[in-house]
Amino acid sequence: MTLNTILKVLIVDDEALARARLRTLLGDCKTPAGRVEGEAANATQAIELLRRQPVDVVVLDIHMPGADGLALAATLRTMPQSPAVVFVTAHAEHAVQAFELEAVDYLTKPVRFERLQQALQKVERLMLVNKGLDTDLPEEVLVIQERGRTERVPLSEVIYLKAELKYITVRTLVKRYILDGSISELEEKYPTHFLRIHRNALVARRAVRALEKHFDAEEGEGWAVRLNGVEELLFVSRRQLGAVREVIGA
Repeated sequence: MTLNTILKVLIVDDEALARARLRTLLGDCKTPAGRVEGEAANATQAIELLRRQPVDVVVLDIHMPGADGLALAATLRTMPQSPAVVFVTAHAEHAVQAFELEAVDYLTKPVRFERLQQALQKVERLMLVNKGLDTDLPEEVLVIQERGRTERVPLSEVIYLKAELKYITVRTLVKRYILDGSISELEEKYPTHFLRIHRNALVARRAVRALEKHFDAEEGEGWAVRLNGVEELLFVSRRQLGAVREVIGA
């Protein structure tokens, strides 16, 4: 089941060129479609526009003069007709804060059409859930091609993704798969599912159980994350330590 409606969108970005690019990309989106109801260069303009014209989703930059996108998103949550929020930013370090504010998605610039379309699909799915409607939108999967066989592995079954040599190990409770791809692309594509813990590893947010002191033969003394369902520990880089602690404390 789908809503068969066009999502009303407000673009908020202090860069005119960035707004123009988003408008063009939104114009190409079809399933669902996105209709731009307005543009704002800062948080004050955005609030004024939303008071006159409620929208379904705000496509929102983070770094702006005055109140930034995170502050604006917090304000939007208090509005009677609170729109969904999709962050669009050149900076990846605010992802944890973004999802604490219940953002639907987090896209990094330059935005790709496919990721923007996926973000709108997530907004549509959320609207269906909020309306109490069933949805036949397919569960997100990784398509694994191994030894002449193609298998669809549901994202909900994946515990971690680890880059090793030219491939990615995909770990579920019962099996390991080999995937040809990029850890960075998977991180950008599925930010609500996976958390970066190291330059070579993503873990399922739902699977994070504990953070422990750990000695690694290559990395030395440091910290590792323990995940539900697997015995092995995965080393956490110092750069990602704060993000892991935030997920555990949430």
